Amino acid sequence: MKKYVIYCIGLLFSAAVYAQEPEAIVEKDTTQLQEVIVIGQRKLSNYRQEKTLSSVDDYLEKSNKITMIKRGNYAWEPTMNNMTSERLNVTIDGMQIFGACTDKMDPITSYVDVSNLEKVNIGSGQEGAENGHCVGGGIDLQLPQSKFYDFGFKSSADLGYETNGNYRTAGLDLEYSGNKFYLNADGIYRKSDNYDAGNNEEVLYSQFEKYNVSLQGGYKLNEKHAIDANLIYDKATDVGYPALPMDVSLAEALIASLTHTYKNDTTFVKSWESKLYFNTITHIMDDSKRPDVPIRMDMPGWSDTYGFYSKVGFKDEKHDILINLNGFYNRSVAEMTMYPNDSNQPAMFMYTWPDIRTLYSGIFAKDAISLSDKETLTASARFGFHNNTIAEQVGLESLQIFYPELTDSKNRFLMSVAADYQLQTKTYDASFGLGYGERAPSVSEGYGFFLFNSFDNYDYIGNPTLNNEKSVEVNAKANYYKNRFKVGIEASYFYIMDYIIGEIDPNLSAMTIGANGVRIYNALDNASIFDVFLNMSYDLTEKLSANATVGYNYGSGSNGENLPLIRPFSYLAEVAYNTNKFNVALQLEGNGNQSRYSSFYGEDKTSAYAVLNLNLGNILYLKNNKMVFKYGVENILDANYSTYADWNNIPRQGRNFYINVSYVF
Repeated sequence: MKKYVIYCIGLLFSAAVYAQEPEAIVEKDTTQLQEVIVIGQRKLSNYRQEKTLSSVDDYLEKSNKITMIKRGNYAWEPTMNNMTSERLNVTIDGMQIFGACTDKMDPITSYVDVSNLEKVNIGSGQEGAENGHCVGGGIDLQLPQSKFYDFGFKSSADLGYETNGNYRTAGLDLEYSGNKFYLNADGIYRKSDNYDAGNNEEVLYSQFEKYNVSLQGGYKLNEKHAIDANLIYDKATDVGYPALPMDVSLAEALIASLTHTYKNDTTFVKSWESKLYFNTITHIMDDSKRPDVPIRMDMPGWSDTYGFYSKVGFKDEKHDILINLNGFYNRSVAEMTMYPNDSNQPAMFMYTWPDIRTLYSGIFAKDAISLSDKETLTASARFGFHNNTIAEQVGLESLQIFYPELTDSKNRFLMSVAADYQLQTKTYDASFGLGYGERAPSVSEGYGFFLFNSFDNYDYIGNPTLNNEKSVEVNAKANYYKNRFKVGIEASYFYIMDYIIGEIDPNLSAMTIGANGVRIYNALDNASIFDVFLNMSYDLTEKLSANATVGYNYGSGSNGENLPLIRPFSYLAEVAYNTNKFNVALQLEGNGNQSRYSSFYGEDKTSAYAVLNLNLGNILYLKNNKMVFKYGVENILDANYSTYADWNNIPRQGRNFYINVSYVF
């Protein structure tokens, strides 16, 4: 009854007031049309991010375009425009990095933390193709820029605690900045026990422990040239995944880069940035803490990537040009060893990723043309060469069982083009864009071997003969401003050809005990995905504001079936009060009934829900230092609920009291 009452209140409130994300969290660049999420975790900010020590996943969920798929309490998978990570290009400061888990338990976003990042750039559709090919869009987790501020030593410390799951967080940042040299070191530690869903229902295997440390340094060669070096080490252990049949004993990453930057405001070449980078990931799945499993398994995976990019910016009165030449080499390998309960039986071994080597090189170019003081036309294109090679002979022979003519190497040529028209005045702005993009199949889609998907309970086999997936997109957005009132609408439509998805092969038998059968990755002729969001905000006074947003999404394939993991009707409503030293916000968020779920792909219906949250913040100045407090309660009414994006309907957290304290000195 509580959920129904709050849901009705949410609909009424959303009908009255709709809002866009507040300006401090989302900035619209009139040239790049990218959404920018500012991290800034040690500031008392007047935006909807309620915790200074939130995870990167929490920050990303604040975007209209992004939803996080949750398989547990850690390492959520980002989706954009209702498309999962295979169709996205997720990078860290322009660096390509690929997870080492065949079950997508280690998305790229899990290997950084808020202490590493300055902001996140989100480009929808072909707006996100600057760093690589994509269909749904790009997410670039950006590291801090050079810090030649000459303020000497500065540091900060962070502590956080949440009652639900006994969740503890601690962080420390040490920084020296001079005129020609800077050095920054930071670390953050997170640990959680099992959390409780609504009504004190313990969610088993939802614990995790993680720490992340990073080191950044730079030297200014002169006023135009600088060298920066970055090193990030991230390690998570004892990570439970309640929605999956296995947990993770280790997820470990080392990310290193060396960057040269050139900046000159007086010449046609305004900037030139070149980076060399390397990253390595080790990911180990095991089920040793699960009782009564049919057969014990170890599933380690490794991913190593070497890459570079060099991007140059040119600018004159009418043109703002960016050219980015980039390339990478990746090695992805995963194994599975099965140990029968009968010790007299031998262990069974196979490659689930048969040592796939990926070589890519490409070039991206974009020109933002100023047509007038109010109008801008932006055009961009990316062209690339993509090669996959199967390095493990045993893996090649295994796939040749299904594809007898398969060779060990496959070349692909990829392209994307986009154009966007923008108009901006004092009272309104609008844009309209078109795009075409292609992507290669992922390692799992192309070369996976009996990968078990607990979502639909099928084993999956890759298909190296798949064509490139291709997408045509149309997007439009408009905002109107009048005094303290703002209303905006944005919509996008994707028509995807050769849409890659698993199809049941009734002639094959599953390898996983209890699986329903086998699906082989194949391609639908086409699929359509549409989304629209309406946002409004109203400043009642200089300190008091009300805002909300509603969204609708749709997705279907040429086979007449609904696509899986399409977000249902959603809404958010908020009333916020902000001063320089204090802020408070009451938020209501929820989804409607998921009426267009995809039973054909293993999805079931999720009920409507609504959740009420309260967050507060204070800032206290102590001479030259300051303390920032963020505290509040999430899911005030302790609703027990799941969303469409919760794998196998695992319930979300129930009532949770939290406090974050940051001391800057």
